[in-house]
Amino acid sequence: MSILEISQLSLSFGGVHALQDVSFQVPRDTITTVIGPNGAGKTSLFNCISGFYKPQEGEIRYQGQPLKGVKPPKRAAMGLARTFQNIALFRGMTVLDNIKLGAHVHMKTGLLSSLAYFGRARREEMEIREEVERRIIDFLEIDHIRRHPVASLPYGLQKRVELARALAMRPKVLMLDEPVAGMNREEKEDMARFILDIREEWDITVLMVEHDMGMVMDISDHIAVLNFGQVIAEGEPEDVQQNPEVIKAYLGNSDIDSLRKRLNPDREAA
Repeated sequence: MSILEISQLSLSFGGVHALQDVSFQVPRDTITTVIGPNGAGKTSLFNCISGFYKPQEGEIRYQGQPLKGVKPPKRAAMGLARTFQNIALFRGMTVLDNIKLGAHVHMKTGLLSSLAYFGRARREEMEIREEVERRIIDFLEIDHIRRHPVASLPYGLQKRVELARALAMRPKVLMLDEPVAGMNREEKEDMARFILDIREEWDITVLMVEHDMGMVMDISDHIAVLNFGQVIAEGEPEDVQQNPEVIKAYLGNSDIDSLRKRLNPDREAA
């Protein structure tokens, strides 16, 4: 079954068509990746799913429920969590406090009791901290930086903290916008391992946008390819990387050997 369904989605900014009749499904318990050249509409698609953009046409259904009119905070509370292409952390706050913010979408205490920090508010806060420290921080191997301000961390660790904050939202669908962009090889391997474990151990469906084709082909179960705001291919990695339309979109020709070298540079080098 599909946990997320995109049907005939269209989004325009003036005369620019960011998305045109986009349709595909995200199967439950998979890693589904959206790929495409720069400007293909990938981040615009993410912004529509998370509620930051309002498409002119089409429908998004999450667990069978239409999301039209549902605000971004409500979508987050329903289980749609995301990271961002450009890191969106509170740089002056500690790692622990940044991660805890993700869980606050599920807090049930009112404003006054939260400000006073007593009774139920205090209990909820302590439960959140215990969950974050016991499960998320240990899982992502960042206990040694939990009290560090985010601004003091190298880029790769900041990306890991942003992933931790998204996990604190207790998602059913985790949306990752270029999770390994700007990372070195070791950091990419760590992030790929975390993403696989999130799917397998946490029972979370992953929807990812990524340009690192080697990683995409290695860990994805399902791929949708966008080009100029349209879906030009969809399916398993082996099928997608041999699709002539995908090859043309990336290379401008039909040289399958060149595409394979780009998709699997390490494998070709070996």
